[in-house]
Amino acid sequence: MADDATPLRLVFCGTPQFAVPTLDALIAVGHEIALVVTQPDRPVGRKQLLTATPVKQLAEAHGLPVTQPEKIKNNIEFRVRLEQIAPDAIVVVAYGRIIPRWMLDLPRLGCINLHGSLLPRYRGAAPIQWAVAMGETVTGNTTMLLEEGLDTGPILLQQELAIELEDTAVMIFEKLAAAGAPLVVETLAGLAAETVQPRRQDDSQASLAPILKREDGAMDFRAHTAVELWNRWRGFQPWPGTFTAIEGKKLIVHRLLPAEAPSGAKSAEPGVVQAIEGRLFVACAAGTWLELIEVQLEGKTRMSAGDFLRGNAVVSGTRLG
Repeated sequence: MADDATPLRLVFCGTPQFAVPTLDALIAVGHEIALVVTQPDRPVGRKQLLTATPVKQLAEAHGLPVTQPEKIKNNIEFRVRLEQIAPDAIVVVAYGRIIPRWMLDLPRLGCINLHGSLLPRYRGAAPIQWAVAMGETVTGNTTMLLEEGLDTGPILLQQELAIELEDTAVMIFEKLAAAGAPLVVETLAGLAAETVQPRRQDDSQASLAPILKREDGAMDFRAHTAVELWNRWRGFQPWPGTFTAIEGKKLIVHRLLPAEAPSGAKSAEPGVVQAIEGRLFVACAAGTWLELIEVQLEGKTRMSAGDFLRGNAVVSGTRLG
């Protein structure tokens, strides 16, 4: 801890990999992590092995106390424990639970949240995925004071991050997680020194980033242009991905790119495919085209479009969806 910074007594609430760099940074600068709160262990993978959250794994590696309550709002034992700790601040990063009023009121510096967007844009559970899916070229991190509304609390600090053309949500997750860790450290130092002042969000500029549903990955060739579908593919990695249907069977699209109209192809209704020299194109809204590069038919392995066409009698004019 730098000479001019004050070690703080903290409770850290977080669950997935996105939260790990922040906890690591708070440990590294010398804050006292009095308790780590994370979600219960869950079955993971095909074998459904009970697996500790990434945050729990890091906490245990550092010998930090960990608790994993199923519920927190009316959990008397949990409340008494936090009141006994009397933290200076509670840091919340992708914990996955709504923080109840009593927790918001407990620490003297407040509950500090790291949110992966430039608030008030993309409030909600999936800000990174929706920013990429909507074709944004800039996103960022916001530290904020939590309140009872959905990501409506006062802003503390912000940082911007460019979204490059080839970036997927997975890549942006990693970049924002790494960049957000020092931002939280800076925020805590500023709050302790009273050099960071909360500022209200402009609600008129707000947009929502709701939790993703499986159906968000369904490709609507009539509603979206090729670039819009490509952006949605980039944003919906690794889940729900993007998919359509061919002759009644689900077709997952693992790789795709916007393309020029295929040579010799006539204008086509959205969803109509052109199979030309081992390549698979599909018409989209506004006269645009996508090339499907790697696909996976229901019940089959993923393969190149060329291999798919060799094994399936797909003729130009077939309709997807």
